[in-house]
Amino acid sequence: MTAPSPSGERPTLRATAPAPLLTAALAALAVVGAVATAPNSARVPVAWVTGTAAVLLCVAVAVATRAVRSAQLARRRLDAVSQDAGRLLQERARQAEEFHQERTRLAEESARDRTRTADAEARERARLTADFEAERRRLGAEIAEEQRRSAELTAEKTHLARQVRQATSDRAAAISATANAAGRMQALSTAMLADLRAMEEKHSDEEVLADLLHLDHRTAQAGRLADSVAVLAGARSGRRWARPIVMESILRGAMGRIGGYQRVRLHSSSDAAVAGHAAEGVMHALAELLDNAANFSPPTAEVHVYVEEVPAGVIVSVEDSGLVMGDVQLRRAERAVSGDGAELGGLTGTRLGLAVVGRLARKHGLKVSFRPSARGGTGVLVLIPQDLLSLPSAPAPAAPQAAPATTPPPAATPAPVPAEDRTAAAGDHPAAEPAPPVSYAAARATEDLDPDPVPTHDSPRHEDAEPAAGSLPKRRRGRTLAHAERSRARLADQAPEPEPRATDSKVTAARFSSFRQAVRGTAPDQAAVQGTVPEDSVRAPAYTPENAVRDEAAVRDPHPPHPEGDTTS
Repeated sequence: MTAPSPSGERPTLRATAPAPLLTAALAALAVVGAVATAPNSARVPVAWVTGTAAVLLCVAVAVATRAVRSAQLARRRLDAVSQDAGRLLQERARQAEEFHQERTRLAEESARDRTRTADAEARERARLTADFEAERRRLGAEIAEEQRRSAELTAEKTHLARQVRQATSDRAAAISATANAAGRMQALSTAMLADLRAMEEKHSDEEVLADLLHLDHRTAQAGRLADSVAVLAGARSGRRWARPIVMESILRGAMGRIGGYQRVRLHSSSDAAVAGHAAEGVMHALAELLDNAANFSPPTAEVHVYVEEVPAGVIVSVEDSGLVMGDVQLRRAERAVSGDGAELGGLTGTRLGLAVVGRLARKHGLKVSFRPSARGGTGVLVLIPQDLLSLPSAPAPAAPQAAPATTPPPAATPAPVPAEDRTAAAGDHPAAEPAPPVSYAAARATEDLDPDPVPTHDSPRHEDAEPAAGSLPKRRRGRTLAHAERSRARLADQAPEPEPRATDSKVTAARFSSFRQAVRGTAPDQAAVQGTVPEDSVRAPAYTPENAVRDEAAVRDPHPPHPEGDTTS
């Protein structure tokens, strides 16, 4: 069984049909001729024999024709296949030659590339080796240098640590020595105040009494400075009272510890009292703020103190008409009164007041804040919390019917502080240098009840404000202290000399003598607050200036208005 030939390679009927047809025609003619010539009796057999022969002949011719045609086609196909095989052999030989040539070329290029790459790698390896050796030597030198430097730094660190320990020890020793010295100064000032008190009781001469009262006040200020140093050094700042101290005595005790107490005006109708353990600290803090307000306001301007009871406690407002603090100075003052870093070793400058206020505020829970004052200067609000307040332990005795009808004359007023002493930067607005418990005479400064006004000096005219007759000098809000000082120095020669006081030292001493005779018996609590005599060495009197002052102030102005309005908002 042979595989079928492809359709294009088989002999077609048109190619093989002519020969069989021609053979069939000739055979038919021969059969017809044979039958025609045969006798009648033999025609049928002759027809069969000749017809069969003709058919066989036609079949044989057709088969032969097809075989011949197939043989021709096979020869042609064989020739084509032979040609294709030859062409393929030639193509294979050509491709083999090309492959050989390409392989040879690629081998040569690969050899060249390998040689070039090997050379480049050798050069790069040599360069990297040289760089590595150089870097290794450099790093070795740097490591040696770092080790040497590390050894030096270790030695320096050890030396600095030793110095820090020594400095810390020296600082602690210095602060301890300062605290010890402050304690001795406190004891010395207390003893001196007691001696002065005894001398005041002993001498009746007006001139001697005036001098003793002046020394009493100066000693009280020196004691306040010792108390401030003790506060900053972490030592005990003062005594603790056995009973609450009324707010009136707290404020007057604070007034008596400053130099410009004559210019302080109290507006208080509060009956609250400060607990004994915190009375000294509150009094000291208020003294610093009052001294600060007095020092940084004009020498003839008044400082007003308002007391208001609120649900959170008692608010004490100190209002001055000095120069307004700038934003930087205000932030510095707020940071100082917050108590952060207010230690003696961490202070800068020469002013200790606000730092002392900060330490006392942190110790007793006071809240101190600043704001612009309606009087043109700066207002300070001090909130005394409720846990430091209490009602007075016993009502103060009323004044007897035989009490003098006239208001006791005020204590001797020292001369106003010269302008040179207040030339510090107004922006800082710090509290002034502190001092110890108030003196006997200074604590009784009742200038706010004295109908006579404080003598005023003629102030130079400013370009931007004309002072009214008999009034305080006007200034533009926000003017710097330096500008004010320059203007004052420029016009100092044209300013008239201040008029002398109407009273001389003898008259003043006489007034003090009369006042001392009127208040010979001082209540023990008030004398203890003033820091002049021990609590157990004074007899309880029938008349106390504290109660008389409070009653007279309440009658004169039972509810004094606050210049800033409601301070609770």
